[in-house]
Amino acid sequence: MAPPTATPHVLLVPFPAQGHALPLYDLAALLAARGLRLTVVTTPGNAAQLAPLLAAHPDSVRPLVLPFPSHPSLPAGLENTMNCPPVYIAVFIHALAALHRPILAWARSQPAHPVVAVVSDFFCGWTQPLAAEIGVPRVVFTPSGVLGTAVPHSLFRRLVKRPVGCDDGFPVAFPAIPGEPAFEWREISMLYKAYIEGLVEEQVGESLKQNCLWNLESWGFVSNTFRALEGRYLDAPLEDLGFKRVWAVGPVAPDTDAAGERGGEAAVAAGDLSAWLDAFPEGSVVYVCFGSQAVLTPAMAAALAEALERSAVPFVWVVSGDGVVPEGFEARAAAAAKRGMVVRGWAPQVAALRHAAVGWFMTHCGWNSVLEAVAAGVPMLAWPMAADQFVNARLLVEDAGVALRACAGGAGVAPDAGELAAVLASVGEKGSGARARAKELAADAAIAVRSGGSSYEDLERFVQEIQKL
Repeated sequence: MAPPTATPHVLLVPFPAQGHALPLYDLAALLAARGLRLTVVTTPGNAAQLAPLLAAHPDSVRPLVLPFPSHPSLPAGLENTMNCPPVYIAVFIHALAALHRPILAWARSQPAHPVVAVVSDFFCGWTQPLAAEIGVPRVVFTPSGVLGTAVPHSLFRRLVKRPVGCDDGFPVAFPAIPGEPAFEWREISMLYKAYIEGLVEEQVGESLKQNCLWNLESWGFVSNTFRALEGRYLDAPLEDLGFKRVWAVGPVAPDTDAAGERGGEAAVAAGDLSAWLDAFPEGSVVYVCFGSQAVLTPAMAAALAEALERSAVPFVWVVSGDGVVPEGFEARAAAAAKRGMVVRGWAPQVAALRHAAVGWFMTHCGWNSVLEAVAAGVPMLAWPMAADQFVNARLLVEDAGVALRACAGGAGVAPDAGELAAVLASVGEKGSGARARAKELAADAAIAVRSGGSSYEDLERFVQEIQKL
């Protein structure tokens, strides 16, 4: 009789940001359900986020809790980027590399269950040399789409600079990407601009560059996307991703979030929000949320509030972190036939987007929000702020046809309230194409993750490759 085959043991290393860690935990659940043994690196301040995953897969998922590395530029006790200034993200990328040695020591102490592969966030490029020291391949997990991953890697690969004398409208072309997209300098990742323009200390900047270059040395990329959404970027290996294989396995998030607390304790119960939405006709409400990272300036919040009032559309506006709402706005919205609700804090977004009354989603175009809207069949009003969001907005508006541009966007840039009100008021007239396409794409997303679907099959192939190691 042949000896029993050992269960493959995979080390997962998330980046401590909601938009990065949550989809990696979702992927972990899918891998555990397919028989893999997983160890997930975390720190004391982030360990609680693992509780649902550990409860669902107690026999196959284990945490590796390590002290968060200290850094002089980070406040003591800060272990997650939620509601942090964007500059801290660069420091997090640099500081987390200090986990290399303790993880290596742990890996070498596992003779009974040796690690066969490392799967880590694309902001954890330092795990590439770590995996090499362990003697196993590393796979990059991309919480962004393929296009949103290829663009920043192209920048760091080519070291594109804005010519002296050019303003933020300077166009940057990406000739190696299908369709040869171009973006204005103002739309380029702040992390890249911080590096190339010397806006961060030298060691931090070098960590940003090396992070991307290490990713290009990996075994391949696992991306939270699907073919019906990004097929043109999956048909052939991309030079800007080192011609590496990409397994498109998304959407990885579960279909439902009954408690409404995915990623945090909800400020309003999903049932209460649903009951409030029940009073509105199908497709009439605009859901407004800009994720856990972006915080509107007072001028941006004032423009949005004025636009919501002038357009008279029913709305739910989620205000996260230290976000502000103009004085008196919330009371006026509640008094005006109770047509507006302001939620301060974390919201049950999955439940909200799947309610029949919600017809549009005004979003910063963060990838998790994008996929939640796509899965729910809700068209989007794109208001990108930073990071990959301008790239995602282009994908949604120009490639997929499931979004309209709410405004030009940009962190700290307040739109014209009248123009924004006109967009909100006209979605019924001008948004029929986006609404229809959103329903089609939702069906495609559901098919992709079912048995026989493109994402299901890519995930199966990825697990089979792990099992061969």
